[in-house]
Amino acid sequence: MKTIAASLAISAFAAAGAEAQQNPRVAPPAVYDVAPGLGHFTDDVLFGEFWKRGDLTPRDRSLVTISVLISTGKGHVLANHVKRALENGVEPREVGEVVTHLAFYSGWPNAISAVTETKKAFDELKIAPVADSGDPRIQFDAATEAARSASVDAEVAPTAPALADLTNRALFGDLWQRPDLSARDRSLVTVAALVAMGQSDQLTFHLTRAMDNGLSREEAAEAVTHVGFYAGWPRAISAVPVLKTVFASREASASSNPAEADIKVVKRGSQPVSGPAERFTGEVQISAAYKGDGAARIGGATVAFEPGAHTAWHSHPLGQTLFVVSGRGWVQKEGGTVQVMEPGDVVWIPPMVKHWHGASADEAMVHFAVSEALDGNSVTWMEKVATEDYRQGREAE
Repeated sequence: MKTIAASLAISAFAAAGAEAQQNPRVAPPAVYDVAPGLGHFTDDVLFGEFWKRGDLTPRDRSLVTISVLISTGKGHVLANHVKRALENGVEPREVGEVVTHLAFYSGWPNAISAVTETKKAFDELKIAPVADSGDPRIQFDAATEAARSASVDAEVAPTAPALADLTNRALFGDLWQRPDLSARDRSLVTVAALVAMGQSDQLTFHLTRAMDNGLSREEAAEAVTHVGFYAGWPRAISAVPVLKTVFASREASASSNPAEADIKVVKRGSQPVSGPAERFTGEVQISAAYKGDGAARIGGATVAFEPGAHTAWHSHPLGQTLFVVSGRGWVQKEGGTVQVMEPGDVVWIPPMVKHWHGASADEAMVHFAVSEALDGNSVTWMEKVATEDYRQGREAE
């Protein structure tokens, strides 16, 4: 299998310079002997059509390809794709920096293996040892970096302080600032690797960063499509929802004009409505409801519960925050104990956690509730809370 794959890469590189041929055969004879359909898709679709598309330059396609091969450990075909990358305009120091960058994103073993295969290509082409660039280090927007660093300190440092320190100091404070790859190319490499490895949780941040660094919407979509050929269609398809979300968010932001936007003050007690019986038990009044405009997903309302009143079981796709204004309340997640809420308390309910909340049995409670919508939905309502479950609040008092 590795012999066939290596032959395929060698043939692909050799065919790159054969511009006089209208439809050069890239797949080696062994492919047609074993899997003629694969030969067809290799010659007619991958190299005969897709590599010729103009949505990414050949240089960008080579950056995406070697990023996928390194991050997924396909070193046995890397050397010849490195040659193709050099032919397409990628500099030797940029190839080395891709390897360095992906040590952080796909692991040191993958990077060291890539060094071995890349050295074969360099030696064959008599490329001299690579030195670090002497260009000035890349500087990113100070406010954006401060927000990113603060997020790492808040979300990572309490649990893994060393990881947080290295993330801020080595990864973003050193690696991302190295001038051996442009910020745009470094983002392209990162996005390609994350898609190839199926790391969709990290993709939203890095795709947004990539577009901030100059990657266009068309280039981003084409890069994900390119990954499909080298890491598999499921990886590429799984990235599409992230593309859709990031594109929509940026379009909404671009269409909004801060100079025309108005601050909204929603008055206390405005637009009061009774809590619907299918979602609440007891007397509940909802007022001062609001929802963000444009790309904003946040919304909330003030909810007043009479003694003994409470919500039905429900969950939120992106979680919910409660701020207790007055009175005494109870909150419980499924399978957990009832917890008491008092004025000034802030309650965080994580995404998709089934829970209920409301007033205690003997005292009313008012809270302000805030949540974010995912694909237009901020809450999923479920069955009502059984009387015996609600009465567990007595034990928490």
